[in-house]
Amino acid sequence: MLKLKIVSPQKIEFQGEVEGVKVPGSLGQFEILTNHAPIISSLTDGTVVYTCADGQHQLAIAGGFVAVQKNEVSLCVELGEDDE
Repeated sequence: MLKLKIVSPQKIEFQGEVEGVKVPGSLGQFEILTNHAPIISSLTDGTVVYTCADGQHQLAIAGGFVAVQKNEVSLCVELGEDDE
């Protein structure tokens, strides 16, 4: 399992354990699973999709950054228009 934290300027959008998370990277969408290599990447506008115990969730974003280290995923995002 991964520990995911999604933070926007307004609030902590999500914090908890997930099975995986897909993010809209600047060079294309990619998925982060357990034991992913450490990475820092910028994000473009698109949709963050994460899967946890109660199902799959989506969050529209307008950009941001993702950092992955030791099964901890941190997203700092600007929300997309649909979620403001």
